[in-house]
Amino acid sequence: MKALNIYIVEDEPLITATVETALKKQGFKVLGDSDEYDEALEQIDKLGPDLVLLDIQLEGALDGIHLAQQLDERKIPYLYLTSQTDPNTIARVKDTHPLGYIVKPFTEAGLRSNIELAWHNFSLTAEDFILLKSEGRTHKINQASITHLKAFDNYCYVYTTSNQYLVPHTLKHTSEKLNLQNFIQTHRSYWVNLKRITATEKNMVYVGEETIPLSNSNKEKLFKKLELLLLFGWILL
Repeated sequence: MKALNIYIVEDEPLITATVETALKKQGFKVLGDSDEYDEALEQIDKLGPDLVLLDIQLEGALDGIHLAQQLDERKIPYLYLTSQTDPNTIARVKDTHPLGYIVKPFTEAGLRSNIELAWHNFSLTAEDFILLKSEGRTHKINQASITHLKAFDNYCYVYTTSNQYLVPHTLKHTSEKLNLQNFIQTHRSYWVNLKRITATEKNMVYVGEETIPLSNSNKEKLFKKLELLLLFGWILL
């Protein structure tokens, strides 16, 4: 299992410290914490955690369930970590989409197993998607909809069939999130979805109307992959 980057939303400092210590002992990385809605949402948007541990009782007028609704919109996975089990709270929780509900008090082993099981189940359903941060928001993108990626200094553009996203990471970093069975690097500045290729020329690949350069060093690997896809009828040039 990957070393998850986790953000904690909790209004009791002692519990925050306990959770952070337990997470670090289990090999997880804690990106930060907050005890109220506005700061938590701002930090989550900025830091882009893999997972949020979310208490329901928070400082201020808006609680953890309000924050969960925002996380659902952003497609950011989260687990509730709370002592609240009353019927009214549970009824409100049912309108959100957490990976799980951990009731306080908890043990380190229980915390770890809940996180690992939740992340395993999330990964199984999300393996065809990637999370991309662009313009202050985190987007859940279906990899099948991605046509190509293009380097832009220390950023990169991710193009889909319906949109484009400027991502604050290098092309290399972003490409590491892709399912490499379906994507290939055609040039030092480009990655392409093999199943979106519509034509090829000597030093060029076409993705619909888009023209993508093809370097000599990547030609052999590209055509070998295309042959496999053609063999199984997954694309038609």
